Order: sequence, then C-alpha cells, then structure tokens
Amino acid sequence: MQFTYFFFDLRIPNCYIYKIAKFVKTKPMRKTGSIILLIILFTLAGFLYYRYYFVFGEGVKSGQLNYLVKKGYIFKTYEGKLIQQGFRSEALGSVQSYTFEFSVVDPNVAQKLMENSGKEFDLHYKEYVGTLPWRGVTPFIVDSIVSMKEVKE
Repeated sequence: MQFTYFFFDLRIPNCYIYKIAKFVKTKPMRKTGSIILLIILFTLAGFLYYRYYFVFGEGVKSGQLNYLVKKGYIFKTYEGKLIQQGFRSEALGSVQSYTFEFSVVDPNVAQKLMENSGKEFDLHYKEYVGTLPWRGVTPFIVDSIVSMKEVKE
C-alpha cells in the first residue's frame, strides 16, 4: 500500500496497517477515548454552569424606577432602569445620573414594579457572568423588592 505525504512516498506493508487498525479497536483505546470524552464533557458542563448559572454577585440597589417594559422578539423579558441618586461626569462639562439597568424573571415582581413606576425602590438583584435570552439582556436579574417608598419632592 502506498501513501503520499507532501513530497514523500511512504511504502508501508499491509501487515503494519492492519496491526495499527487492530490496536485502535482494542479495549484500552476505547477506555482512553471514553475517559477523554468524559473529561471534555465535564469541562464543557463546568464552563456552561460558570458562564450562565453561577451567581457572580448579589446585592441591593436603591433608586427611582424610571421604566419597566416587556420586550423581545422570541423571548419576552422584562427590562428596566433604576435612576440612582448622585451624578457622574465622564466628560468635562457634562452631567449624568447613575443608572442601573436590570432584567426581571418573576412576573409577580415585574407586575408590582410596573404598577408603582416612578416610586423609590430597593431592589435585590443577582449578577451572572453571562446572559441567557429567556432571562433577559442584562447580567443583573432582580429577584425581589426589598422596600418601596414614595419619592420625596
């Protein structure tokens, strides 16, 4: 049997090819392949868990609820913005307020927020490393309302 590899001709007798093919089909190779496949699957599962389900941080943000809307093409998710007290300036001479953009998964929490838009809220959130389309477009997921107050004028 003859194999061409780039510019070289390798002349390998048929008996060696059959021995190599027979060795690959043996149990030790199948066992090694299974172990490598399991390692790859566990590594992939660990990466996916870390990226999409591991809670990177959690806390409470306080501010006035600007809006909460339900939007999306395929997955309808609740997206909102909270305006926090204080100002920041990225460029000289400009003033911006601190904003916190978030997603809400629980429809009961979203309904309560929509009914009380414009009020002062303390929202408990979880921060994930990555986003999933059915969970929202931001890595910050509000899961509960800690407190709600009327805005002081």
